Amino acid sequence: MARYIGSVCALCRREGLKLYLKGERCYTPKCAIERRNYPPGQHGQGRKRETEYGIHLREKQKLRRIYGVLERQFRRYYEKAARQRGITGVALLQALEMRLDNVVYRLGIASSRPQARQLVRHGHIAVNGKKVSIPSYEVRPGDVVSVREGSRELAVIKQNVEAARGRGVPEWLELSSDGYEGRVLAKPTREQISDVPVQENLIVEFYSR
Repeated sequence: MARYIGSVCALCRREGLKLYLKGERCYTPKCAIERRNYPPGQHGQGRKRETEYGIHLREKQKLRRIYGVLERQFRRYYEKAARQRGITGVALLQALEMRLDNVVYRLGIASSRPQARQLVRHGHIAVNGKKVSIPSYEVRPGDVVSVREGSRELAVIKQNVEAARGRGVPEWLELSSDGYEGRVLAKPTREQISDVPVQENLIVEFYSR
């Protein structure tokens, strides 16, 4: 299975903003963006003139990296969104938000999306009471996502749940009082995904060339 194995901090620096790929570290002065807010590489501090194509490409890469999706899979998400009725860019964002690993992250069970993917792959997460180990699994309104009983004593999960206590979850999700279980109430609206700093219309234009 293909996956990115390079420095995730380099991805944040390339996009010029925090993608929150390293959990709590992203909120500290140790964050790469705080220390070196310029693109990585030998010519990272050089001045570059952005072309129209480059601007569209950066938006696509930014969204792909926020959710940790590789190029071929991202293209499939776009093609599926383009076939749906309504606004293609919003449908694309909704599809990415409804991934199981993202829902685990949004519920506060994981401190970052990469960590959420790892928890799902290792079999710590259940959907409607059944173990699901596929991070890209699409949850639906009404589904219940929970930490499996045998995994609730894991230090990393207990720490995440405690840290997220009182922080709240998006309006389209509902979290149980103990923090180990959540319900998907509906697909998120664009306003409810306002913390994803992308211009999805530029991504649609990129694929419509």
